[in-house]
Amino acid sequence: MTTRAPAVEARQLIKTYPPDVRALNGLDITVEPGTVFGLLGPNGAGKSTTVKILTTLARPDSGSAGVAGHDVLRHPDRVRRAIGVVAQNSGADPVATGRENLQLQGRLYGLKGAELNRRVAELLDRFTLTDAAERQVKGYSGGMRRRLDVALGLVHRPQVLFLDEPTTGLDPEARTAMWEEIGRLAGEEGLTILLTTHYLEEADRLAERIAIVDRGRVVVEGTPDSLKGELRGDAVHVELGEAIGEAGRTLLTGSLAGLPGVHEVHLDGRRVSVRADDGAAAMPVLLGALEREGVAVASATVARPSLDDVYLRYAGRRYAEAEAEGSAPLALAGGAR
Repeated sequence: MTTRAPAVEARQLIKTYPPDVRALNGLDITVEPGTVFGLLGPNGAGKSTTVKILTTLARPDSGSAGVAGHDVLRHPDRVRRAIGVVAQNSGADPVATGRENLQLQGRLYGLKGAELNRRVAELLDRFTLTDAAERQVKGYSGGMRRRLDVALGLVHRPQVLFLDEPTTGLDPEARTAMWEEIGRLAGEEGLTILLTTHYLEEADRLAERIAIVDRGRVVVEGTPDSLKGELRGDAVHVELGEAIGEAGRTLLTGSLAGLPGVHEVHLDGRRVSVRADDGAAAMPVLLGALEREGVAVASATVARPSLDDVYLRYAGRRYAEAEAEGSAPLALAGGAR
């Protein structure tokens, strides 16, 4: 039985930006052909730097990477012919029409004549842009412009499509429509999609496998369901009436960790998060312990584990906290690289 080579592979990627900030700190990923793979992490985690290296727009300080069977450092031209890229910022010419943008992209990849016209018409129809094809792109809505960006990335029928934060800046309706389109793309024969996102729901909905990236490295990888399934039991979240000081947090964490059926206690700010064998049974025990400690409770919820809980377990802090910090890339001590 022949084993297919990975569509995308990166090994021990390291990338440092001045002044001594390490964006990637030994990142490893493997993406199988024909799958949707998600790089999930807060802003500043290293996702876009990874995409830049994989699409030949940046060179790593060390490590190796291959896309569609080609080494990104030794054969960048071959990689570029095999990939489509939808960057965070639109690559369309705003003063050209939608059709003109697609025609130019096609010519860059060697399409011409009837073949080019057929491909442009097909993509305009596919992304519901036919009625706007003769309008300048600067007059497009955010959702229309994003659909055009994806169409531009597909003109030459790439083997691997990179979607870097594809729904950032879109309103909820346009974001949902883009999710549906990406889901349809995933069903196309042979197309591999590598998606970066900082939206937990987006990764959960679209990706067959995800790698959670924090501070330039992958902290855990797997299917969304398997990652959530590893967190047995329920997630219990309690919002406190007020924040607790550091000394009080240490004492309270120790007290709650000793409760029966309660695991992995995290306390940050006004939020207590625990895993419980049985959330419904643990809730009154937890609330009683907080009352005995003189801690006021504002609200409490029980739910099945989410990707937010997965991030908390492997990165050691809540996802919203990491987003607020911008993931705090590693600053190298003493100018070391």
